[in-house]
Amino acid sequence: MKKPKTLYVSDLDGTLLSTDSHISQRSSEIISDLTAQGALITVATARTPATVVPLLANTRTAAPAIVMTGCAMWNRTNASFEHYHFIPEADIVAALDCCRRLGVHPFTYTMAPDGSTLDVYHEAVAFNPQEEKFYFERRHLALKRFHLGTPAPHAAIINTMLCFAMGPKESICRAAVEVQAHTACSLCCYPDIFNNDIYNLEIFPEGVNKASAILYLKMKLGADRLVVFGDNLNDLPMLAAADVAIAVENAFPEVKKAADIVIGPNYSDAVARFIEKDFIG
Repeated sequence: MKKPKTLYVSDLDGTLLSTDSHISQRSSEIISDLTAQGALITVATARTPATVVPLLANTRTAAPAIVMTGCAMWNRTNASFEHYHFIPEADIVAALDCCRRLGVHPFTYTMAPDGSTLDVYHEAVAFNPQEEKFYFERRHLALKRFHLGTPAPHAAIINTMLCFAMGPKESICRAAVEVQAHTACSLCCYPDIFNNDIYNLEIFPEGVNKASAILYLKMKLGADRLVVFGDNLNDLPMLAAADVAIAVENAFPEVKKAADIVIGPNYSDAVARFIEKDFIG
């Protein structure tokens, strides 16, 4: 009997990445070797190419990476975005206005004219502690340019792919409710994996999430079977869309409950080892 063509998709933070927020050497070796044998392995993450590219630098994969929670895919061969989506102008203006009224100031991600770089706008004159840490860890990365203390100009805002806000749970969740009530945007509001008192809010074009992205990629690559790995609440839609849904041991209880299989924790190379066993059979 012919073995089904399988697409393996893993979340990064808390799932494929170890506790030091990097892919271990062993996981990298396993995934690279399996890719050389023809395995279709990729990632689906809230991160942008600016951090995905260096994280995957030593890990060979053939399929496009799903970035920005499904807003786009990143072609590692061509170093460019593909299959990307923009938020309609009326929705992004309304979403930013809702957040502004509540004192929440998202990072607004817009595609630059070169098709591979992001211009990121943050209109507040000061950061909250979470925003400050986020900015300083990323300010020197390639593929991303920050513009601080200024709203996105019209020429950029019409190319908005994502808005990302972070801060105390109450204010972020209130902003999510307001944006949901006044726009057609898709939203994802979830706790930070390192501090559950801090929440993240992602605002996307309508219909965009990890689930829609992995199903598109499955179709594009002609895969028969979809195996997905996750740990956080924003992974629930793609776990529901998978043929085999897998949670790591350190996942949120809701994620483990939704999974078909629970494997070892993210620091044990559990994702790579599962793929190896499943692919080789």
